[in-house]
Amino acid sequence: MNKPREPWRVILTQNGIQLAEVPHTSEAKAFAHVRAALRSGADTAKVMQWAEGRWWHFETVHADEIPHA
Repeated sequence: MNKPREPWRVILTQNGIQLAEVPHTSEAKAFAHVRAALRSGADTAKVMQWAEGRWWHFETVHADEIPHA
């Protein structure tokens, strides 16, 4: 498979239920989305990155790790 145009994905969940899977063009855009989503009600965001021909788990962020200020 060729490298996707948007090689970053954010998978949002709340109470163990997947809410959305959103592609992004950069790490910065993915993490901006993570911060906004976790402040708006999602409780977990799993960040995936396309590398070496497949999706890799990059990081999982929980809502209690994000300042609400």
